[in-house]
Amino acid sequence: MKAMRLIDVAVQSIRKNKLRTLLTMLGIIIGVGAVMVMVAIGQGAKSQIRKQIDNLGTNMLVITPGSTSAGGVSMGAGSGNRLTLDDAEMLARESFVLTAVSPVLTTFGQIVGGQGNWRAPVHGVSTDYAIIRDWRVTSGRFFDQSDVVSMRRVAVVGATVANQLFPDQDPVGQQIRVRDVPFDIIGVLGAKGQTAEGNDQDDVILAPYTTVRTRLSGRSFIPQIVGSTGLQSDIPAAMDEARQILRESHGLTPYEDDDFTVRDQTQLAEAAQGTAEVMTLLLAAIASISLLVGGIGIMNIMLVSVTERTREIGIRMAVGARGSDVLTQFLVESIVMSVLGGAAGLAIGFGGAELLGHITGWSTAVSPLTVAVAIGFSAAVGIFFGFYPARKAAALNPIQALRYE
Repeated sequence: MKAMRLIDVAVQSIRKNKLRTLLTMLGIIIGVGAVMVMVAIGQGAKSQIRKQIDNLGTNMLVITPGSTSAGGVSMGAGSGNRLTLDDAEMLARESFVLTAVSPVLTTFGQIVGGQGNWRAPVHGVSTDYAIIRDWRVTSGRFFDQSDVVSMRRVAVVGATVANQLFPDQDPVGQQIRVRDVPFDIIGVLGAKGQTAEGNDQDDVILAPYTTVRTRLSGRSFIPQIVGSTGLQSDIPAAMDEARQILRESHGLTPYEDDDFTVRDQTQLAEAAQGTAEVMTLLLAAIASISLLVGGIGIMNIMLVSVTERTREIGIRMAVGARGSDVLTQFLVESIVMSVLGGAAGLAIGFGGAELLGHITGWSTAVSPLTVAVAIGFSAAVGIFFGFYPARKAAALNPIQALRYE
């Protein structure tokens, strides 16, 4: 038989028992639909994480303190802080790959101003910080080098701080107090949203690091240095260069380990996306159990169909049909049933993902590859679970089949 003729015969056979066919396909429909929803949520989560990582900055690397050890036991990352402003200045001065470098001095305090008070972190940074984080101001300006050198008490506030202290008005030109130290607001940062960990990036105040150090922090060591490169491909070279410069700055011998840690946002993205991918695979594997149940249902119904159509099979063989023709016919019926169920499950999966995203606000995404895999897997289920009934039909004795009542 030609392929189209086989499909036509399979469709006619399926249409004779519509309700039974629908119930048979139900497992496939639910399985494919559930897998599509789970994969859509997982793909959406990975996309959202990628977007949040990109919001951290452009080709950014982060330098943090390393660890110390006591009695041969590591005290953990950040336990031995030897990062200083001199390190940041040395990186900015001697690095050929890094295009921007900024120290980050962080302190917390009660912010008073406008229509109330608000607790937010205050970051002391350089003018390069806006470039590194790719952070633009929506109102006013970012502080410049003269503000840093003069240790002016100026600040740029995040969108959350601006909305909390100065709702429905432009805070530029207003004054706030941080631990009784007055700061003039000269700019408002554009909204960036939450990080992958759920922290609000807009709940922040940026000020010249010289001002924060002398007026608020007073610490000799700094918790973080950030930098960026012109191209993403330059990040590995920048990390190696930064490591060499800091080792020289700290006077480390070739036999001593780094007392700092250099990371880039690609590593952060890969770690976060790896977690999301594992969860997606886990959820998809759980949902795939429905496909297994659906496949067993198809096999059972096809076995019943073989029994009901024994006489028909005998007539076909009596007029010249070979066993391979009968096997192909029943196998095509199983595949058509699975593919139709997969297509219906695909539609339900699309709708379910959109509905779930609308209700929960989660990001969902379905790739063309996922659609192709879903249909292909449905056909594979039809072949796998339909082969035994088809083989049983092909092995019938024509004479015994014609006598079957």
